[in-house]
Amino acid sequence: MSDTAVILFNLGGPTAPDTVKPFLFNLFNDKAIVGAPQPVRWLLARLIAARRAPVARDIYGHLGGKSPIHEETDAQAAALAAMLQERLGADNAPSVHVVMRYWGKRAEGVARDLARRDIRRTVLLPLYPQFSTTTSDSSFREWRGCAAATGLGPALGGVCCYPASRGFVAAMADRIAEALAGHDGDPPRILFSAHGLPEKVIAAGDPYRWQVERTAGAIAEALGEAAADSVVCYQSRVGPLKWIGPSTDDEIRRAGADGRPVLVAPIAFVSEHSETLVELDIEYRKLAEEAGVPAYLRASTVGTHPAFIGGLADMVETVLARGGLDSESGGRLCPADRTACPLAVAA
Repeated sequence: MSDTAVILFNLGGPTAPDTVKPFLFNLFNDKAIVGAPQPVRWLLARLIAARRAPVARDIYGHLGGKSPIHEETDAQAAALAAMLQERLGADNAPSVHVVMRYWGKRAEGVARDLARRDIRRTVLLPLYPQFSTTTSDSSFREWRGCAAATGLGPALGGVCCYPASRGFVAAMADRIAEALAGHDGDPPRILFSAHGLPEKVIAAGDPYRWQVERTAGAIAEALGEAAADSVVCYQSRVGPLKWIGPSTDDEIRRAGADGRPVLVAPIAFVSEHSETLVELDIEYRKLAEEAGVPAYLRASTVGTHPAFIGGLADMVETVLARGGLDSESGGRLCPADRTACPLAVAA
């Protein structure tokens, strides 16, 4: 049995209606999300969670009262484990474990379990293709603290980002092609939709927006003429701060004014959850109808697409061979002004 484990990081989500509020509390109590010092952040998290819980319960009510992200991520972990066993053999392949940042399989419990199993090496692999201080970095920081506290020790290495990796791009291009195959009207405008962030996060050097644009460019190149009319946009804006744009809802309205059908492709999510199944499939579809959009299509997330899982396996094998934290290409991708890049070289 291998003494190595791959840690797959994802957001997590409520597992039942009564877990919506604690999920929200954990989210807003993360200093990567709310930068206020403790105990102010703790108090703010309690207040925000209490205010947002009723609306969030209604959202998850469309999904049976819980987020499907847990089952989706477990399926990805199983697919990755199977592919690694096929490539490396059952005795040499690392086990694969899911860690959710805000609810579900949390870092502390997983780290403690792996320490009991005498795991010697871990490979950190976020299910966020684009790096951000609010997602991958937050998960890495929590994991490192829990690993140290349980005696698991530092990771062998990991992957910080893979915004334009061949497997991810091929899988997403295929999902878009699948959605296009069911459409017989005018070619739609493709909206490459990603989760938004406050502008101040990007201004502080976060590379997320730059990497999202890199993802969209790579997918558009793979699609060719089908992506001749496309735009990058951002969804899920909350709170009073100014967020990066253009917003997905504004782009849907613009498409309606132009008389253009749209195909929304979620390029920052690799699994289905409330922001795809409710926000995109229900809320934005309704908005498209109201805005006069002739047809509204939505590409699925990559999920367990073989190209995506194969790309993850490629990156795991690379880390096993040479160790260290790296991007998809084995070096820094981000421009120098993206100072929050984990591969930034100190001046």
